[in-house]
Amino acid sequence: MFKACTQFGYNLKNKKMSVAIVNKMLYNAFIKLKGEKSMLLELFGYLGSILVIVSLMMSSVVKLRIFNTLGSVISAAYALIIHSYPLALMNFCIIFINAYNLFKLTGSAKHYDIIDGREDDTYLTYFLNYYKKDIAEFFPNESGEYSGNAAYIVCCDASPVGLLMGNLSPDGTLDAALDYAVPTYRDCSIGKFLYKELEKKGVKKITCRSYDEKHELYMKKMGFANKNGIYEKVI
Repeated sequence: MFKACTQFGYNLKNKKMSVAIVNKMLYNAFIKLKGEKSMLLELFGYLGSILVIVSLMMSSVVKLRIFNTLGSVISAAYALIIHSYPLALMNFCIIFINAYNLFKLTGSAKHYDIIDGREDDTYLTYFLNYYKKDIAEFFPNESGEYSGNAAYIVCCDASPVGLLMGNLSPDGTLDAALDYAVPTYRDCSIGKFLYKELEKKGVKKITCRSYDEKHELYMKKMGFANKNGIYEKVI
């Protein structure tokens, strides 16, 4: 009888120890899972911050607004999850501001004008000198000088943002030596406006050489065809 009771007590003790071990294992697993979720949540928040920081390094205003909006959306979601409502409110405001400005930049609110320039135009010379380094990256020229009998300056809200310069032949073919847009307006909208206006000015075809991959990509987007290394677009 005593032996049976002792064995029962031993088995009961082992069962209690087994239950305690299982409980401890479950608890540790829960803590680990909670830690992993917390880490993933932190990484989610960092992703939003990184996108916002990266957006501020972009020269294109449109890309800046898009990446900034994505970062703000993630940051707003993160703020709601951690119950930081002031932070969420701030990010929702940023999202609204970015959406409004994107509409202005890509919608009908953007107003372009075209001005005929001359090779000896003082302001044209100033524009070329001001953006000389950036222009050289896309249109390398040892002399650093660009010439032609035709020049068209594109303005947005009275500010010069683009320049097309080259030689216009009697048959309406414009051999472009320079097709440049300032960094903040490289969203193809200048080209779309410019090529429509050139048709009104009697330009029937544009030819252009490319020395940069980004410029080649731009010309393909604008409908230029590569013919033996020279890009052509019939207007």
